[in-house]
Amino acid sequence: MAKTDIILTHHIPNLGGESDHVKVAAGYARNYLFPNGFAIPLTGANKRRLEALKRRRAEREANELNSMNELAQSLSKLTLVITVKTGEEGRLFGSVTAGTISDELKHQFDATVEKRKIHLENPIKQLGEYQVELRLHHDVITILKVRLQSSTPSENSTPAPSSNLQGSVQRPETVDPSDDKKERPKKPAGRPKAKKD
Repeated sequence: MAKTDIILTHHIPNLGGESDHVKVAAGYARNYLFPNGFAIPLTGANKRRLEALKRRRAEREANELNSMNELAQSLSKLTLVITVKTGEEGRLFGSVTAGTISDELKHQFDATVEKRKIHLENPIKQLGEYQVELRLHHDVITILKVRLQSSTPSENSTPAPSSNLQGSVQRPETVDPSDDKKERPKKPAGRPKAKKD
């Protein structure tokens, strides 16, 4: 497969940023990167454009770093409250993942954080308060407080039955296994038997 040298004019994920000199398949460059304006061929004339591209890249990265620092400062002061359905002993139906946290940040605080930047060792499966690491930028890491609360009322909050109702509640009889050996009254069959004289 033929390779060609190019200069990227835009940031391309998994390939490089503006002003990077990379080698790619000739068809990829000819059919995708050049027509969309994402790259230019490596020529003497284009090398002169490198300085402008480097300046643009430095500005973009500085703006990105500043915005991530501001986001980190504001998120570190917040507590994200997620209401979940729970069963016995506070166990969740399902779990809270990085995707859930990302969606709730967008919904509650209008803060956009990609789920790949939210680092959970394991999904959260219990109620409580947690500290979740956010890696917003390679130079910006912050901690977000996440509290899980139940949407279902706890057992302690259910009212006890009033005393006047307790008398009407009938408890089921307990069956003693030794009763099977005792003789029980027989139920009459469909037709009564004639008595012998």
